[in-house]
Amino acid sequence: MDSLDDLIQGTGAAAYCLYASSENADMRHMSRFVTHDPVTIIKKIDCSPVMIVPQMEADRAVRESPAHILTRQQAGYLEIFEHEKDPWKIQAAMIYRLSNGPYLVPPDYPIALARALEQYNKVIVDADSRLSAHRAKKTPEEISWITRAQRAAEAAMDVAVSLIKNAEIRSGVLWHDETPLTSDLVRYEMNKIMLAHDCTAQDTIVACGQETAMPHCTGHGELRAHEPIVIDVFPCDNKTGYHADMTRTVSRGEPSGKVMELYLTVKDALLMSEAMVQEGKTGAECYIAVRDFFAELGYRSDTEGFVHSLGHGVGLEIHENPSLSGIGGELAIGNVITLEPGLYYREIGGVRIENLGVVTKTGFSKITNYPLEMIV
Repeated sequence: MDSLDDLIQGTGAAAYCLYASSENADMRHMSRFVTHDPVTIIKKIDCSPVMIVPQMEADRAVRESPAHILTRQQAGYLEIFEHEKDPWKIQAAMIYRLSNGPYLVPPDYPIALARALEQYNKVIVDADSRLSAHRAKKTPEEISWITRAQRAAEAAMDVAVSLIKNAEIRSGVLWHDETPLTSDLVRYEMNKIMLAHDCTAQDTIVACGQETAMPHCTGHGELRAHEPIVIDVFPCDNKTGYHADMTRTVSRGEPSGKVMELYLTVKDALLMSEAMVQEGKTGAECYIAVRDFFAELGYRSDTEGFVHSLGHGVGLEIHENPSLSGIGGELAIGNVITLEPGLYYREIGGVRIENLGVVTKTGFSKITNYPLEMIV
């Protein structure tokens, strides 16, 4: 946590304070503890984080978290409750007993708790979310957790592609077991595989035809032959909370010449961006290179064409630092990022291909291990 110590010291604070459940990525990263109820974490300079938990969670927290664990009673809750009934003021008093401030807090810190803390000392808001930026550099262990989630994504993708490949074609519609093959059925089968890998995924995209022109359309209804099918899956590993992310665009049978042209162009853009990535390059440089590559071939980047960033960081959040957009900063060793160029046209459809990998000193070390073929 050296960089967090630097952040605390640099802002003139005495401690960094979080109040959140493990759905908050910063809290999960600092505590490695899973709880659906918010808890308080206090990080002082040169000290391990202290986490205040209910008595019922204490034994589990001691076993699972590297933080120093205190129950609310040990933090003084009962004594404070004798003269103070406001729950936010009680929280603030417990924090004050453990650190007298000033207090550095994240931008999403509860305002009622911040105001209660101000009774004791100054509260400084980390408006730039620099703790989140600290999470962008992954340890080897974190990379292994992301890789495990990626293998679940690939297993799910295998099921989806197999269903599409082995479907019967009737009047242009794909059929499976005497019923039309639908986006919902493919998602259902993918979810079963991810659960078997102890992963879950929400909003998995299985979009076909003109739906593919909308990058985040989840898709519905029958899947058709000779049309693009965009499959985008981003599971979360239930044990660690870390995500993976991958996209493939496939077609049962050869699609139109225009769609195939889009696919080959996007594939070239993906390979070009993979060759660009390395420590010290900026996300903006990579994005602009792909945008300009598309533009030189006549594919615009406004209301149609290349309408999103080139990629993003992946970790405890599916979209986190660094950004590979027009404002993306320097890439660093240990960043886990996606590269996902895409082209989208309302009258044609859309194509997106996405790989996941680690930024190294000299390149992009792919985590994704999955073919790029479109026609199945």
